[in-house]
Amino acid sequence: MPNVMIRKSESGGLLFYVAKKDMEETIASVETDTAATWGGEVVLTDGSRWYIDPISPPPVFPTTLRFKRAD
Repeated sequence: MPNVMIRKSESGGLLFYVAKKDMEETIASVETDTAATWGGEVVLTDGSRWYIDPISPPPVFPTTLRFKRAD
């Protein structure tokens, strides 16, 4: 379960960065993204899927969270 930094891009989207793999991708979708909860399955623009238990209240970005691969 790698530590993942999530931050907002200049265009307003969310960037998903795994330092140990030097991988940065844009988040295409998040299973739960409401004012009360954020998380679940996260799909990146490269098609990979990651998972984090839903967080309530949603995190403030930028933040570092622990994800696991959902593939």
